[in-house]
Amino acid sequence: MSYPQWTPARRPAVVTAAVAVLALMALAALAYAAAGLVTRGGTVDRFRTAAAGISARQDHTDRVVTLLGAATVLTAVVSLLAGLLLVALALGLRAGRDGARTATWVVSGLGLIAGCCALTLVVGQRALPLRPDENDRATAELVDLLAGSYPSWWIPLGTGLSVGQVLGYLVVAVLLALPAARGWFRRRPEPPLPQRPPASPLHPHQPPAPPYPPR
Repeated sequence: MSYPQWTPARRPAVVTAAVAVLALMALAALAYAAAGLVTRGGTVDRFRTAAAGISARQDHTDRVVTLLGAATVLTAVVSLLAGLLLVALALGLRAGRDGARTATWVVSGLGLIAGCCALTLVVGQRALPLRPDENDRATAELVDLLAGSYPSWWIPLGTGLSVGQVLGYLVVAVLLALPAARGWFRRRPEPPLPQRPPASPLHPHQPPAPPYPPR
């Protein structure tokens, strides 16, 4: 006697595409964290060399270097955690967990807000640069030197990643809202197989005979 086999629904292409986009965003976040830590030493060296030729005191320079190091480590940690979170969401979507789909929508909304804020900050710094008063000229000089101490590709990289972050989260949210993705995440679980009757110890392939009625 043969029993019908249940075949799970195949993962739709839109879900596979969403998983791929999340994986690519996670890789970019991890690479950005590593790049920030690798370039920190060269940025500090260039900043100290440039700061030696201005009127800023040594303690001001050391304070800016400390802030630069703390900001670099904090950015790397946030990028690392974001990358790990995106990996976890991608694995959950690949497994077909509806909770992962909901969590991805929440993270996408927060990511869109964060990306838009980062873009606004970059554009605002370009349009309205920091201009301290005359009594704080040393701070202004240090800020200008710090901006020029980063590698030439660092600011364009950050801007490009912010734009990619906004587009990536938007694409993932739209893909997971399509009908094909909705139907796949709400598919029914595998139905249980019918149970066979227990076999008789005398005849393994036959069910046991009913007991004799009492006399």
